[in-house]
Amino acid sequence: MLGSRRTGRLGPDHRELIGSVVPVEAPYDDRLLHQRVVGGDEAALGEVYDHLSSLIFGLSLRVTRDRVIAEDITQEVFLIFWERPLAYDPDRGTLRAWLATIAHRRAVDHVRAEERRRVSTLGPRLFEPPPPRLEETVLAADEAERVRRAVTALPDGLRQAVELAYYGGRTYRQVAEELGVPEGTAKSRIRLALRRLADALAEEEV
Repeated sequence: MLGSRRTGRLGPDHRELIGSVVPVEAPYDDRLLHQRVVGGDEAALGEVYDHLSSLIFGLSLRVTRDRVIAEDITQEVFLIFWERPLAYDPDRGTLRAWLATIAHRRAVDHVRAEERRRVSTLGPRLFEPPPPRLEETVLAADEAERVRRAVTALPDGLRQAVELAYYGGRTYRQVAEELGVPEGTAKSRIRLALRRLADALAEEEV
């Protein structure tokens, strides 16, 4: 059971296992729910899951493009919160952003591991360094919903480049190949997109 805080999967139907304990009348409050989870309250975990699981699953699916893997990552993210709730600091950002960051990292790690596995079957090859992770540049400063809105507002060329790098876990070279542009152009678009995202988020805080 979840109350033991033992490591493991949430079960074959994680939505049912967690969602069944959600009190629908309670207002959603990051800090209060965090305190309740720290105290071992399974219902609080259910409330968090009910509000944020679709975001976590959707983000994982966009990166991995695999529903089974996305479900596994979703389970893992909420298990991490349940077993190590003190790793989240409410003073440093929203719970939504913290969980989304964990999910994105797990999803990108999976994509890169799969890429290494595929390449290993074709023989040795030099690996180029990946683009900077978007959440390390802007997501840590605010929640995922604001970032997505800012990404959507970017010009098409910048938006496509940063979506491939962030949501798709692509390298600079892979972004360039998919967009049909020189690698230097792909790098410039990603860097410019990151600067514009940071500026847009900063303006919202003024």
